[in-house]
Amino acid sequence: MRIVLRLAYDGTDFHGWARQPELRSVQEVLEAGLNRILRLQDPVRTVCAGRTDAGVHAHDQWVHFDVPDEAWQALGDRAEHRLRGVLPDDVQVLATSVAPHGFDARFSPLWRRYSYRICDDPKGVDPLRRRTILTHHRPLDVTAMHAAAQLLVGQHDFAAFCKQREGATTIRGLQRLDVSRERDDIVRADLVADAFCHSMVRSLMGALMAVGDGRQDIEWPLRVLQSGVRDPNVAVVAPHALVLEEVAYPDPEQLAHRAELTRARRTLVDPSSDGY
Repeated sequence: MRIVLRLAYDGTDFHGWARQPELRSVQEVLEAGLNRILRLQDPVRTVCAGRTDAGVHAHDQWVHFDVPDEAWQALGDRAEHRLRGVLPDDVQVLATSVAPHGFDARFSPLWRRYSYRICDDPKGVDPLRRRTILTHHRPLDVTAMHAAAQLLVGQHDFAAFCKQREGATTIRGLQRLDVSRERDDIVRADLVADAFCHSMVRSLMGALMAVGDGRQDIEWPLRVLQSGVRDPNVAVVAPHALVLEEVAYPDPEQLAHRAELTRARRTLVDPSSDGY
């Protein structure tokens, strides 16, 4: 039986999602909780929609794991309540359900949406929000940032904005990158893509902030993208202002097909085509 969990968490005190030796991670804490309530001989192993980095938060992370039918059914309606009872306060279970056929938390999504918030008020960020908003001590031109962002939307090789991993492609379909003012003192960026590379969002935000505070012109992030190589002038900004907001999945009958497409190695397509 495949089970789906939806989680929210404060990433401040986690070394990211992925399990790491002797470091506190969301995956390690969640699996410990599941193993505690299920009491299986073989430990539960989880798969998530987005492997968030150290310090990154999530409002709606999706996770799946496989478990013997009888073990989950034995918990009945108490499963969600019992899991909440063994998890720490910085992880919240939003929902649990039996996965539809073909569901894969990692490979089935159509897109992920992240947000990034920056305070450019000279006084600095509200101390009560300092764990989720970046302080930037120079005023930001949101109109310029948004204009620069639109030049990056589409399917591209984002190697210049990613920490590359051996054997992994850096081709991604950036479906949306909007920059606006959430409040007078808070700039918010919303990024939607089929998937994101390691450090891609924080690198993109570093480039846009360089445009926003006047250090670079509007077309500079596009030139960096087209160069295909990392630029030392692109800062990888702090993780604590980054939040995984939402993950979208297709209709149940399309889940398996979507996962198959995602597993296929990405290649750049003709820009006149409809796909990302």
